Amino acid sequence: MHVISAAAAPRFQLPGVEFAVFAAPSLGSAGLCAWRLTVDEGHVGDAPHTLDRDEIFTVLSGTVQLGPDGEKLGPGDSAVVPAGELISLSNLGEGKAELIVAITAGFTGHMADGTAVQPPWSK
Repeated sequence: MHVISAAAAPRFQLPGVEFAVFAAPSLGSAGLCAWRLTVDEGHVGDAPHTLDRDEIFTVLSGTVQLGPDGEKLGPGDSAVVPAGELISLSNLGEGKAELIVAITAGFTGHMADGTAVQPPWSK
């Protein structure tokens, strides 16, 4: 068993979001990646991307939207985004939003311009 304390979780920053990783191959999980995603108030996802695996989002706090036409999700709501579907996360509420995100390890993202990206939290 691998235990990752909140204080020791690897953190990655992108504009308006923080990833605190608690499951990945580098942390002892051969097949699953999971992280707590914190989204700044007012953050609007501007460049949609796709992933080559299904991704699950579960909202812990706040109100978010996955894509400009996506449903609004609040605490306790989950969404399964199928592989290849556009993702663009926006925080619609007041204050920061927090989510748990899970996906199969080794995933690859594709940015709007077609660039392939394998984020450090996927390894």
